[in-house]
Amino acid sequence: MAKKELTVEDKLRALYDLQLIDSRIDEIKSTRGELPLEVEDLEDEIAGLNTRLDNFNIDVENIDTSIKNRKNTIEEAKGLIKKYNTQQKNVRNNREFDSISKEIEYQDLEIQLAEKHIKEFSVKIEHKNEIISAAKEKLTEKETHLKHKKDELDAILAETEKEEKMLHKKLDEYKKLIDERLLSAYNRIRANVKNGLAVVPVERGASGGSFFTIPPQQIVEIATRKKITTDEHSGRILVDAQLAEEEKKKMEKLFS
Repeated sequence: MAKKELTVEDKLRALYDLQLIDSRIDEIKSTRGELPLEVEDLEDEIAGLNTRLDNFNIDVENIDTSIKNRKNTIEEAKGLIKKYNTQQKNVRNNREFDSISKEIEYQDLEIQLAEKHIKEFSVKIEHKNEIISAAKEKLTEKETHLKHKKDELDAILAETEKEEKMLHKKLDEYKKLIDERLLSAYNRIRANVKNGLAVVPVERGASGGSFFTIPPQQIVEIATRKKITTDEHSGRILVDAQLAEEEKKKMEKLFS
């Protein structure tokens, strides 16, 4: 639709059409409920679990390295003890014998300390592996849950995708009919009201969805469609009931 000079009535119709399209898109989005957020939360949780698992696996690798280092220490100490035992057979005096005995004793202590550390590290690995096993179980459970939620969301999206694309295309067409100042006002009002209704018809002497009555003279003015009128209580743009009914019928055909 090409941009042209619009009458106030044209602008009101375009605004109300825009509202009806936006409301229909809101309705479609509401069918998804909390699913998009649930999917996002599950994806974040899975990413967090994977990070934790990576960290646990790094911890286990580091402890494994420490165990290997202690085992190397034991082998080196055993080698030194063997060497000192040979040297001790060829000593020339008691001082040399005592000196080598102290070295053998020191290496024995090194072996005992290394063995103690190996036992401690083994307990740590066992504990970490239990945590890893529980985390993997939780991860599998969350991944299954995510797949179920994604399938559910994809099914809903597949049902509404065609209609939503068409609605967004129409939305862009109708936006081009409205000047930027008015469109900006519409978007601002829509963002500030709970149900997203920025343009409402006058119903039973009040603005749609409101209990505040509109003076009869103002209702008459709205029906003339000569100027853009807003509700003084809610700030919403007001249209007369007949115009609203005509546009609803037109849009129902579009939606069907």
